[in-house]
Amino acid sequence: MSLLSAEMAFSPTRVGALVMRYLYLMRSSWPRLAELVYWPAVQMLTWGFLQTYIRAQAGASGVGGAMAVAGGTLIGSLLLWDTLFRCQLGFSVSFMEEMWARNIANLLISPLRPIEFVAALMTMSLIRMAIGLVPVTLMAFWFFGFNLWSLGLALVGFFLNLVLTAWAIGLAVSGLVLRNGLGAEGLAWSVLFFFMPFACVYYPVAALPAWLQTVAWCLPPTYVFEGLRAAVVGHTLRADLMGEALAINLVLIALGGAAFLALLDSARKAGSLLSMGE
Repeated sequence: MSLLSAEMAFSPTRVGALVMRYLYLMRSSWPRLAELVYWPAVQMLTWGFLQTYIRAQAGASGVGGAMAVAGGTLIGSLLLWDTLFRCQLGFSVSFMEEMWARNIANLLISPLRPIEFVAALMTMSLIRMAIGLVPVTLMAFWFFGFNLWSLGLALVGFFLNLVLTAWAIGLAVSGLVLRNGLGAEGLAWSVLFFFMPFACVYYPVAALPAWLQTVAWCLPPTYVFEGLRAAVVGHTLRADLMGEALAINLVLIALGGAAFLALLDSARKAGSLLSMGE
């Protein structure tokens, strides 16, 4: 193999080394690990007890069965929303670790390629999401009798599409922080909440005005949450919705990757990688 081809080759070893760095950071600080579970657990318990109260009140009015189904979609929607949010946050926080340590320039002048850096961030997003959400899904079953894992094949489609959406957003946000510095880091925590009302997390698309429904159907998470309601209420696997979401996600991933590389190149030309700050 020539020297040039060796330099251009994707190296799982370099990806693994960077992932190990992030794992060591988490292992060295128990608050980092506790935080991954803390917020999902607090939200799940809060919304779970709220739906339990509403269901009990509705039972006295003779509509308890309908409210039980609605409660299931509420908890399921919360868990899937946290999947999206935690996966995007896991990507962005791992990236921000390098920004806070002012280590970005060191990484980018090393043999590590941008695609390997991105692969490590994607891997860490999955690890951080699993650490935070697996215990919470078990809590949802123990406290409220909602078993997210019983969705089976539908759950695979939900997770795949939410993870791809999270990565697409994470790529774009990371590129913006690279180009604009830490003054743009607030986007890492807040950008998803802008899309939340249009993704129809807790209510069907039909609840939106007609002109907003068009916007909603442009967002992959909308298809996921509509698919969740179909699975929980109608016990139907909407493969068509998952396929449409996947098609949109592939476009978004391509755009997110292109934006990340373009913003990285712009940051290099502007010389901002060595002067990262507010």
